[in-house]
Amino acid sequence: MCTSFKKELMTGTHNFTAASDQFKMALYTNSASFTAATTAYTSSNEVTGTNYTAKGNFLTSVTPTTSGTTDEVFSNVTISSVRGGLIYNEAASGDPSVVVLDFGADKGASSGDFTIVFPTADASNAIIRIA
Repeated sequence: MCTSFKKELMTGTHNFTAASDQFKMALYTNSASFTAATTAYTSSNEVTGTNYTAKGNFLTSVTPTTSGTTDEVFSNVTISSVRGGLIYNEAASGDPSVVVLDFGADKGASSGDFTIVFPTADASNAIIRIA
């Protein structure tokens, strides 16, 4: 989870239940350098490829929950050297970051679906946990 996101939650920058806030996930190559200090979307080292759109996909399910799973699918893409992703709020000023994901190794897809399988949304495994 990005450090700036924690502060922005307290100042009302992000609202996961408002239709006006739109969260996206962009994918990045192994040359990208992201940490908890990442504050916003950047196009630097974003992947390129067939059927991948700059700034990534809109996330279809961001409503807070304490159970269930959700996957994000980049459909029919050809992309390579995908090392991680950035979830950010495209509707907020400056495209502020929410969370950085590191896939642990380079991934890719060739004329197929690139699927990110998110963990179960519970107190121990959810991508965003407030403890």
